[in-house]
Amino acid sequence: MIAVSAGVVTPMRVAAQSYPIDCAILLCLAGGFPASAECTAARIEMIRRVTPWPVEPPLQLWNCPLRASGLPPLPSMGSDGLTDQIRGYRDGIEVYHVNYRGQRNSEGIEISDSTQRGFYDEAGEFRWISIRLEDAPLWVRDRVGYHGGEQAGTRRGIAMRTMDYSGQISEVIWETY
Repeated sequence: MIAVSAGVVTPMRVAAQSYPIDCAILLCLAGGFPASAECTAARIEMIRRVTPWPVEPPLQLWNCPLRASGLPPLPSMGSDGLTDQIRGYRDGIEVYHVNYRGQRNSEGIEISDSTQRGFYDEAGEFRWISIRLEDAPLWVRDRVGYHGGEQAGTRRGIAMRTMDYSGQISEVIWETY
């Protein structure tokens, strides 16, 4: 007589791990923010970080583990732990916090302009510097409807663009508040 043992095989449940949003931002940034729930959430988070006032860097790579522990570094990895390609995505982010107001008075137009440019410096730190809207790149001035000279009106918001894996401008945002 042969005894047969019937065992029940139950699949192990593996808890889904959440991914750091900055990993999603990096991947979606590289792909030009394709249409997906994850990339939409990543795009929204980038905008949230710099709107209405620039309070956080748009991409925080220190929150995204870029390689598995125990693996040797990639040959093209720099001293900052990034590859040239990842550094290029980070450095391709351009953010402008536009805060311009031109008000007519008896002497002409009084200008108040506290526009700032946000960028990643050579050390990978996100910095803000003051500029005049008049000195911002053409894509910013076009996006906000500023055509040079002293203009009446108020323009407030964030202008941001990114580059994808091919070096093409993939995202231009004008978010007013």
